[in-house]
Amino acid sequence: MKKISNFFIFIFLIQSAFAQNTSPAFTEKMKAEMRTNVKEAVKHAWKGYKQYAWGADDLKPLTKEPEVWYKQSMLMTPVDAFDTFVLLGLKEEANEAKNIILQKLDFNINQDVQVFEITIRLLGGLLTAYELDRNKKFLNLADDLGKRLMPCFNTPTGMPYRYINLQTGAIRDSANNPAEIGTLMMEFGKLSKLTGNPIYYNAAKKAIMAVYNKRSQINLVGEVIDVNTGTWISTQSHVSGYIDSYYEYLYKSWKLFGDKDFKNAWDVSVNAIKKYLISKQNNGWFCIHVDMNTGIETSSTYGALDAFIAGLLAYSGDIKTAKEIQKANYYMWTKFNIEPEEFNFKTDSILSAYYVLRPENLESCFYLYRLTKDKQYLFMAKRMVDDILTHCRTEAGFASLKSVTTFEKINSMHSFLFAETFKYAYLIFAQDNVLDLKKVVLTTEAHPFKIK
Repeated sequence: MKKISNFFIFIFLIQSAFAQNTSPAFTEKMKAEMRTNVKEAVKHAWKGYKQYAWGADDLKPLTKEPEVWYKQSMLMTPVDAFDTFVLLGLKEEANEAKNIILQKLDFNINQDVQVFEITIRLLGGLLTAYELDRNKKFLNLADDLGKRLMPCFNTPTGMPYRYINLQTGAIRDSANNPAEIGTLMMEFGKLSKLTGNPIYYNAAKKAIMAVYNKRSQINLVGEVIDVNTGTWISTQSHVSGYIDSYYEYLYKSWKLFGDKDFKNAWDVSVNAIKKYLISKQNNGWFCIHVDMNTGIETSSTYGALDAFIAGLLAYSGDIKTAKEIQKANYYMWTKFNIEPEEFNFKTDSILSAYYVLRPENLESCFYLYRLTKDKQYLFMAKRMVDDILTHCRTEAGFASLKSVTTFEKINSMHSFLFAETFKYAYLIFAQDNVLDLKKVVLTTEAHPFKIK
């Protein structure tokens, strides 16, 4: 009973401080405790992967079985996790991941893969591994993968197909979306910078700018487009899945490469976002769905993926809007125990109750704390991290939740738990020099790329 009472007193003090626009003390000791807790969680999840899924893509944390995405594993978890291990100072784990990658990873596989997921997890992970470790084998693997993915861009518009066979180059699924089209720019561009071969940069830039050039008269994009004809299949516009990281890469590609075309496209796009997609509510500013041509609202759906936009806006310099959206993000988390995949913010009703260990809410806390030093974001992050470590932990790792209201678990632990969720959970409580935002840009999978 005493623990429950103390908890409610703690929450009351935090809420009172926020209401008065002040932040209670979040001490260095508290930060250190959070870093220790996150490190322990990372080691626990990696131990489970090693014991039950070594050499697979992911661990099934409930049945303690390996998960392989396609015909043959491409080591999603080791590749995604490597740079997190390095940043957290987990040398033994980093060496284990490095060794299996360099010994076992092979892309000469007769199987279709999703270009977007392979790019952000594997290509991005390998490029960061090379920049951190300088072992040329990482770059050779990345270059081999880049070459195998290049045929996906062979379309009349330059926008890529969604799937490609890594051995034959056969492509399929011409109905693509801005996120999967645009979220190749950082990885392919970095590959060009490191290899000296411009074909990757040029292809990815043509693709993302093709999406931008298909924007509507009010400067919004839709969610599905035919890459052969350039015709929009779905004219729904929002900042959620299918579009989200397209916007992220317009701005981050500008930060990484200094290419003014990306900055111009971002400036036009962000003005449209703020004009048409933001709904100001008492619980914070949420983002709505609209028709890309008219700007008329079609849905008040918001969810875990949308939460990234607060961090992106903060990173781009709009702290005011970012703070209001993060207020909404935190409301979403605390209203339902843990954030649901989707809910209707006008009716406060859950549309999809899943929580699949997503990082975006923590990501926005990270950017806002780094850029403002406002301790309320440390308290927000602590609540989120504590909830994840408490409600998602299993004997072998961490599991996604089928429902944020019942905490029922499902048999899934994606590699982005290591690459993103754990990384942001640690970095927000770390010193700024652990990852200097003036020297690196984080990809959508949170792989840090050096600015040169």
